[in-house]
Parts: sequence; structure tokens; C-alpha cells
Amino acid sequence: MIQILGFILIGVVIGVLARLLRPGKQSLSMMATVGVGLVSALIGGIVASLIGTGSLDEINFIGFVVAVIAAIVIIPVAEGITSKK
Repeated sequence: MIQILGFILIGVVIGVLARLLRPGKQSLSMMATVGVGLVSALIGGIVASLIGTGSLDEINFIGFVVAVIAAIVIIPVAEGITSKK
């Protein structure tokens, strides 16, 4: 249970940080931001695991950086999915 809460918290941090680093205005809800952060945290964990610097159940610097970069890339996709146009 604690790991799930920690994963959600890291997802929030990654999502918010990516939105702050991405230039321009984003039209994502808080739930979409958390979703982007969770998907990006999973991507960062997988990449860190593949290169041998960590695993999915722990946070490390390389995984965190990859997750933030992935979130910055995923934000426009999430905006396209959640747009109300």
C-alpha cells in the first residue's frame, strides 16, 4: 500500500515538474497531470532498469530525469486526448 502511495506521489511530482518545465500554457486537469506523471514514472523506471541503474520499485536520479523528459514529451499527447474541441 505504501509503495502505491509513493508511486502516486512521485507521479504528481513528475507531472507538475514537467508542466513547469514545458513552455507555453497547457490545458491539462490535475488528474491528467497525475496520469502523465504516473506513465512517465513507469517509463523512467523501465529505462533505469534496462540500463542497470535501478528497478521499477525504487527511485533513482537517472530514472527520475528520464521520467521528467518523458512527461514533457507526453504532455502534448495528453492534451490531444483530453481536449474538448
